[in-house]
Amino acid sequence: MNWIDAVVLGVVEGLTEFLPVSSTGHLILTNALLGIEGRASNVYTIVIQLGAILAVVALYRARVAAMLRGIAGRDAAGLALFLRLFVAFLPAVVAGLLLEDMIDGYLFRPVPVSIALIAGGIAMIVVERALGKSGEGKRIEDLTFRDAALVGLTQCLALWPGTSRSMCTILGGRFAGLSTAAAAELSFLLALPTLGGATVYKLIKERDILFDPVAGPGIALIVVGNVVAFVVALAAVRWMVGFLNRHGMAPFGYYRIAIGVIFLALALAGWLSFAPNSD
Repeated sequence: MNWIDAVVLGVVEGLTEFLPVSSTGHLILTNALLGIEGRASNVYTIVIQLGAILAVVALYRARVAAMLRGIAGRDAAGLALFLRLFVAFLPAVVAGLLLEDMIDGYLFRPVPVSIALIAGGIAMIVVERALGKSGEGKRIEDLTFRDAALVGLTQCLALWPGTSRSMCTILGGRFAGLSTAAAAELSFLLALPTLGGATVYKLIKERDILFDPVAGPGIALIVVGNVVAFVVALAAVRWMVGFLNRHGMAPFGYYRIAIGVIFLALALAGWLSFAPNSD
């Protein structure tokens, strides 16, 4: 990996992390196009999520501050939101720890990612036709613990790279009765503990490979990827909410199907590597 690779991956992460198109899937496919393979590259795709997380903190600092005041016992509404996010966060933690080895060993590859992109795209189109595009519904303040648990269970589906955490949580929120805008905001906020936890976990567990000057990307490229991801994610999040309100989720669904078919064809033709990682 070089500086250009780090910038490209940072742009891809920032653009796709909060869009319902799967940032991890796009990063895996981008790695394959760039010829970057191995455990270090898989870990790098997780670690540069930190930049996108900080973008959400900056954009939703009022919500984050309210939750912090709630934890300190000074904001009842903030505490209520924090507790519901915690409930939605737990299922993915348990499932992720149980399935980590299988996911890292067999699903971080172009073929499984392409299949997930296509399947998710079809699901988005079907769900939008069933629920409608306008997305009228409950506000995020109306979220119940039952709603939070439902969103948490749907988030578990995103453990398959290419499925998209954002897509799963937005659809889960819509099924729970939230408006499209509220479901998108919930998805952004739920990224804080989910992606933050995954990033810290990988930094600690894989620190040797990450900071290896020969086999790993090293500190400099990790910083570059995160800074680029932060700047790009700021713009992407602002744009996405307005786009969803105007056009709904179907355009993302068609995009997922198209890109999934293209990369599946490339992988099956042998133009992209999709052997399980052995290191």
